[in-house]
Amino acid sequence: MADAQARDEVVRFTSDLIRIDTTNRGGGDCRERPAAEYAAARLADAGIEPALLERTPGRTNVVARIPGTDPSADALLLHGHLDVVPAEAADWTVHPFSGEIRDGVVWGRGAVDMKNMDAMILAVVRAWARQGVRPRRDLVLAFTADEEASAEDGAGFLADRHAALFEGCTEAVGESGAFTFHDGAGREIYPIAAGERGTGWLRLTARGRAGHGSKVNRDNAVTRLAAAVARIGEHEWPLRLTPTVRAALTELAALYGIEPALDDPDAVDTLLKKLGPAASLVEATVRNSANPTMLEAGYKLNVIPGEAVAHVDGRFLWGTEDEFRATLDELTGPDVNWEFRHHSVALQAPVDTPLYARMRAAVEEFAPEGHVVPYCMSGGTDAKQFSRLGITAYGFAPLKLPEGFDYQALFHGVDERVPVEALHFGVDVLDRFLRTA
Repeated sequence: MADAQARDEVVRFTSDLIRIDTTNRGGGDCRERPAAEYAAARLADAGIEPALLERTPGRTNVVARIPGTDPSADALLLHGHLDVVPAEAADWTVHPFSGEIRDGVVWGRGAVDMKNMDAMILAVVRAWARQGVRPRRDLVLAFTADEEASAEDGAGFLADRHAALFEGCTEAVGESGAFTFHDGAGREIYPIAAGERGTGWLRLTARGRAGHGSKVNRDNAVTRLAAAVARIGEHEWPLRLTPTVRAALTELAALYGIEPALDDPDAVDTLLKKLGPAASLVEATVRNSANPTMLEAGYKLNVIPGEAVAHVDGRFLWGTEDEFRATLDELTGPDVNWEFRHHSVALQAPVDTPLYARMRAAVEEFAPEGHVVPYCMSGGTDAKQFSRLGITAYGFAPLKLPEGFDYQALFHGVDERVPVEALHFGVDVLDRFLRTA
């Protein structure tokens, strides 16, 4: 269990980091340097030497290494991002960058995504420095910029330009997992992420013959685009179970006393219905998806434009990218071209490893009433960038949350906040896990 100072520091560090506005609006509009300097100073105070690294001025990353006692052991990467998504203060109960602690809760943008985990890492390694504790294996700490956009100034830059700093790292933990999920029937479930869907943000372009809106036009770009968008939006993607999702469904079915039939699509859909609220942990990851999100066409009502554009948020499971591409070719047809505006790989991590077992054991020690299950994230994290270095990643940012705290809804949501007791739990679990990792 972490000491009293670590418990105090994790709360203070979370609040302090929230007060540093690191809003990432995309397109390079962000400045993480003040938060990076804050994290670096907390490390330096503990005798840990940080490196501050930038591709673009102000877009700062922090990397540090804590040597382990076994030089032959592979290193473990702990990573968390410093940037946050925008927040409109008028919509919030408490100002999103106040870091206010009210009624035992820390409020603000980044409270769960993911300045809380940054604070946990800082609090644990500082406690170890005070106590003279050394890990068995090297720990590499990375506090990154730009995760909420392209990661080009953050983990992508680090993987491309500073791979040597991650030498020996074979496994990693970061966001998002080991949080309390209340199923509404008295069960507490703690999902640990062992996979991520790949990202395929698409731009669709239809071209045709421009002309007057009153004339017959069989080469209307808007019509062609609208037909393609409708086909994509209405497409029923087939069931595709990755090893992680299969393991998640198997463990959830056992928890609810259901005999699973995972090779039958209808049976899987029936199983999801029987799982009730717990189905939300897996239902977005049993299939690929493609959701139209934006349309752009024309400049005047009575003018048929020569080009029309749509944007689609596509996500694909591990091992299905070729199928995803072929399906988009078919759905868009010969009259609409598509391209990736942003692309990142899908990830798959095994759940029968010693590291996963140690994460499970750490959660179960402090939440013996909980049920740990693996899950696949429907979105993505910096783990995608670090995977280019051969690092297998898990989502493990432990929080014990009371019923009514919807962790998933608070990600990028209004009134993002985290209970002080959840941060204490996180420090205890992270400390226990890292001592055995």
